[in-house]
Amino acid sequence: MPTAPLPDFSNSVKLKYVKLGYQYVVNNFVTFLLVPIMAGILLEIISLGPDEVVGLWKSLHLDLIQIISSCFLIIFIVTVYFMSKPRPIYLVDYALYKPPFTCRVPFSTFMEHLHLIYPNDKKSMDFQLRILERSGLGEETCIPPANHYIPPSPTMEGARAEAQVVIFSAVDSLLERMGIKPKDIDILIVNCSLFSPTPSLSAMVVNKYKMRSNIRSFNLSGMGCSAGLISVDLARDILQVHPNSFALVISTEILTPNWYAGNQRSMLLPNCLFRMGAAAILLSNRRKDNRRAKYRLIHVIRTHKGADEKAYRCVYEEEDAKGNSGISLSKDLMVIAGEALKSNITTIGPLILPASEQFLFLLSLIGRKIFNPKWKPYIPDFKQAVEHFCIHAGGRAVIDELEKNLQLSAEHVEASRMTLHRFGNTSSSSLWYEINYIESKGRMRKGDRVWQIGFGSGFKCNSAIWKCNRTIETPVDGPWVDCIHRYPVHIPDVVKL
Repeated sequence: MPTAPLPDFSNSVKLKYVKLGYQYVVNNFVTFLLVPIMAGILLEIISLGPDEVVGLWKSLHLDLIQIISSCFLIIFIVTVYFMSKPRPIYLVDYALYKPPFTCRVPFSTFMEHLHLIYPNDKKSMDFQLRILERSGLGEETCIPPANHYIPPSPTMEGARAEAQVVIFSAVDSLLERMGIKPKDIDILIVNCSLFSPTPSLSAMVVNKYKMRSNIRSFNLSGMGCSAGLISVDLARDILQVHPNSFALVISTEILTPNWYAGNQRSMLLPNCLFRMGAAAILLSNRRKDNRRAKYRLIHVIRTHKGADEKAYRCVYEEEDAKGNSGISLSKDLMVIAGEALKSNITTIGPLILPASEQFLFLLSLIGRKIFNPKWKPYIPDFKQAVEHFCIHAGGRAVIDELEKNLQLSAEHVEASRMTLHRFGNTSSSSLWYEINYIESKGRMRKGDRVWQIGFGSGFKCNSAIWKCNRTIETPVDGPWVDCIHRYPVHIPDVVKL
């Protein structure tokens, strides 16, 4: 006799309300504990008569010296507390570079160029085509003019020209929008991993805008796609010791000198994924900027795991018994990325997760240590602590892995997927294109928290948590303005070329 199927307890309405009740009780445990105590004390005082209250006060034997000393001690403790607190760091505004239509590289153009660049190397050409088919990129991504030549022309002159275009365009837009002068900038940080010329890119910016001679200028290179959040962390540290200051952070990647014309497949990957982009971010520690600032920095966490050559083997090709070739993300890379993400989550979890999630994670940890090491670890629900997720748009596989591991919905990773589709992998600036996507969709509300997760070479995993200061109005300019109405779009697993 067939048995009736068991009910789906995971989707039970009653179980849902039990979970909500548990979260409410645990997250407000201190309130539930203090309210009865305070109510009992208040009722006890009310039950006493005026003479008993006066007698109780006199029984304390407090004289004027004791009262003054107590007040002084309280004022001293409060003063030390507020002086020891870190200065608030505000993200006043930011601007993004939008490549011109003439730099667009649709699939048909990319394919034609590959046929002309690799006429005698069919394997390298086919490999790049298969990568592009599975990349998640769209038809409107852009590469610099020097890489449109056949063969590409990776010259120092072309790289300088690209750097000037992408950086100056973003900075000009930011300064004009904020109405500040270049001499108002106290700190300048430029990060670009693959192109590190002499004079540096930061020196180029200082000379272009005639900034102050005593400006604190930094140029970061060789740190991969997560360098944007490293720059934010550096700016935060400097702003802690220099009050009433502005910091300008510029994140970009210069592609002109980095076109790879060889046949090593892991090195061919950047040709297919990396695209033009830049972001200029204005940070401030001035309290008067609180009203106009878009976001306030809550936390920055940096993690560096597994810095060896395995981290750079991003893609491999294998052949099955039938001779069919397939492409997938390197297992070594995903293991290293997973370890970096795990360390990052372990650090940032206690800082942002509600008590209910931390308690469940603690119970899971104790159970695995004491009862059964094979128990599946509890993955905290970060959706209770964060409203918006900006995952580095480095490639479809990375976004897929984080969506699965963090148990996110399609809407949570929408900004990352659409940024990869529209602009490609813009390296360290991709996180800012994603946050601009959320703003352009009108989804950013006052009090919302944004989690930026950046991956880079090394293998680094860096995080930044921002809190929205005010409801962000839909931008009237920026890279998404002329196309946001078309997004989100369906992105097939494979685009046959």
